[in-house]
Amino acid sequence: MKPRSERLKVVLALEQRKEDQALTVLTAARQKLQSHQQQLDDLKRYQADYRQQMRQGQQGVVSVAKLQGWQAFIAQLDVAISQQEKQVQQATVAFEKARAGWREAYERKQGMSRHIDACKAQELRERDQHEQKQADEAAGRMHARRR
Repeated sequence: MKPRSERLKVVLALEQRKEDQALTVLTAARQKLQSHQQQLDDLKRYQADYRQQMRQGQQGVVSVAKLQGWQAFIAQLDVAISQQEKQVQQATVAFEKARAGWREAYERKQGMSRHIDACKAQELRERDQHEQKQADEAAGRMHARRR
């Protein structure tokens, strides 16, 4: 029969697979968060640029219709930014959840690895004790034969 440390390597491989899967989920969540954050940054930058253009355009005479159009567009950008901020918040929550899942899987794998190491150390001690016992018995038999 295989030693316990060898049999537990199957469990360690399973824990490694779970950690790898959790890392894949974490990576996807990070990319999604970064993408949403980039979109939010782009919207804010676009809004700031548009406001600047609007201010420059108001240097001369501006019709009421044109001014209302600018204001309506800025309002639409505000709504889009608000929606994108919600997307970023949701992506942040998903990322934190994925990070916690990966951390848990990592800790479980590390725990199993430590347990296997402890089993190996115990097996080594038991083997050494067994060998010492055999050596002591052999020495005892040799001593008994000499008498």
